[in-house]
Amino acid sequence: MQFVTVRDFRNSSKEIWGKLSSEEEIVITNNGKPTALLLNIPDGDFEETLQDVRRAKLLRTLEDAREEAAERGFLTDEEIEAEIQAARAEMNAGGRPR
Repeated sequence: MQFVTVRDFRNSSKEIWGKLSSEEEIVITNNGKPTALLLNIPDGDFEETLQDVRRAKLLRTLEDAREEAAERGFLTDEEIEAEIQAARAEMNAGGRPR
């Protein structure tokens, strides 16, 4: 994997596009931080590649949510049921659920 600055990409984009087929992926950096990823997409694989990228982002988001839930503590089934019952009781009393 090759790293290229935004400036180099702007000034040498033709050469960088040429390298993409052999590199498979190139990371574009801005102020030393990765900000974009160029992927080599074989002919006819655009939709599949896009779906793979979206799936990977979703899995990352789910993992982050699981880690956050673990840090805050999981609710037991009984606690979940109690929350549901409290919200229903509040709604039946004419209030809005929390």
